[in-house]
Amino acid sequence: MKIYTKKGDSGNTGLIGGTRVPKSSLRIEAYGTIDELNSWIGVMRDQAIDAEVKPQLIEIQDRLFTIGSSLASDPEKSNMKIPDLLESDIEQLEKWMDDMDSLLPEMRFFVLPGGDQSVSFCHVARCVCRRAERIIVDLHAHEFVAEIVMKYVNRLSDYLFVLSRKISQDLNVEEQPWKPRM
Repeated sequence: MKIYTKKGDSGNTGLIGGTRVPKSSLRIEAYGTIDELNSWIGVMRDQAIDAEVKPQLIEIQDRLFTIGSSLASDPEKSNMKIPDLLESDIEQLEKWMDDMDSLLPEMRFFVLPGGDQSVSFCHVARCVCRRAERIIVDLHAHEFVAEIVMKYVNRLSDYLFVLSRKISQDLNVEEQPWKPRM
């Protein structure tokens, strides 16, 4: 199988189900942003972070491929079986957050992103996740998107924030509070 098909040279691409859409469509933007997020999670996984977190990130990357498959499917024409996203996937994110949060000091201020490259990458992934969520919500207003996809992406951005705090603590990096100028 060749990697190039030349079918997209005119600016259109195919969804699962055969429908051709412009590459600028909201559906393509949604799963493209999920793909970008997945790549940032890969960058995070390549950092010197807690070995217990790396399998979590691999599992998250797998779920992001599942979400990408869902978003890449024409909701009206696709008969292809794609992997399921489950409520237990969201519960797993929540458990990981609760476990990390139990080890962190109480949040008393907004945190400026940064302090270490791995923390910064985590914040970039969180921001890309939030952008993906906004695009998916907009898509949902016009076309079918499974509600569990929106819920998972929302929870994932929370997970990434908590993870950034945990990485800061693990690396003994002081969280920089935002001090608004008044």
